Amino acid sequence: MKMATEQLEKEVMDIFDYLHAHPEISWKEFNTTQYIKDFFEKREVRVTTFSDSTGVIAEIGSGKPVIGIRADMDALWQQVDGEFRANHSCGHDAHMSIVLGAFMLLQKTESALQGTVRFIFQPAEEKGTGALKMIEKGVADDLDFLYGVHLRPYQELENHKAAPAIYHGAAQTIKGKIIGEDAHGARPHLNVNAIEVGSALVQMLQGIHLNPSIPYSVKMTTFHAGGESANIIPGNANFSLDLRAQTNELMEQLDDHIQKIIHSLILRFDVTITTEGNGPTAAAHVHPEAEEILQDAILETIGEEYLSPSIVTTGADDFHFYTIKRSNIKATMLALGCDLRPGLHHSKMTFDTSAIVRGSEILSRAVEKTLARGDVYS
Repeated sequence: MKMATEQLEKEVMDIFDYLHAHPEISWKEFNTTQYIKDFFEKREVRVTTFSDSTGVIAEIGSGKPVIGIRADMDALWQQVDGEFRANHSCGHDAHMSIVLGAFMLLQKTESALQGTVRFIFQPAEEKGTGALKMIEKGVADDLDFLYGVHLRPYQELENHKAAPAIYHGAAQTIKGKIIGEDAHGARPHLNVNAIEVGSALVQMLQGIHLNPSIPYSVKMTTFHAGGESANIIPGNANFSLDLRAQTNELMEQLDDHIQKIIHSLILRFDVTITTEGNGPTAAAHVHPEAEEILQDAILETIGEEYLSPSIVTTGADDFHFYTIKRSNIKATMLALGCDLRPGLHHSKMTFDTSAIVRGSEILSRAVEKTLARGDVYS
């Protein structure tokens, strides 16, 4: 296994420490954008930023093929030690550090690169809309290959191991409002109790039955009704639903069932219910050639002992919009085992940071291997 120099390890960990200490939520990654832009400009690298969006694009090399490496930038907004704040509990600080480390390794051999390497620092993955914005900006138009990376929890992948693809499922959030009038606690016949409507919704969601051989789920994740006065029957409530399905087709079926349930509740309770979806985050489209190249890079970097089969997970990532919107792109995402505990999105998430440099080495080698095939794609 080729080991990175101590200097590279120090630089990458310094980057991680800074990014971890300065989290920013989706579409507000302003300081993160400036930090990454400054990083590249100090190294005299071609950089693009956007006047109407966060995000950074940097390039080295020239010509075809064009190989992209994507890192997500945003943190989550969650309660940490009793206080709501931005928090990097999904590993995006590590992903940015890994891609910057891969850049530093590739820059050492830039003069020998036969093609273009594009580093995509994408905002708003947690909203499921950041990839679409980058696609709108033309970032993916001429890509031939695209590699991503994501830390994996210990339940999915052992520490020090890596897998050449992550087969994410589709995900969607639906936000809804139950709209009515309040009533006195002694006069329940004068209104519709929004809590009872919400309870009926939860029960009916449990009655959805789709193809049991394909993983899926729907659950209510927020519900807010009423106030401090316990003698008021609330007529209004806000709720949100989290939908998961392993295929895009099953997500369409799940969404259709939910819309029918909402309609039936409107008729049953004679109440107004409005819903708004964010649009589903697409399930994975992994290209076998990109997966094969990344597997070879894993083998050469850390050895067969630490190569794992590709990961199938019910989590979602908007990375897969790149291949859905630009079907010519050959893409896959590196899965890194790093003893991540207790789990992704947990406010106290921790992981073995030695995985960062390991990820940089694997991705840089995958790019080199892809460029070595450049005459096939030019």
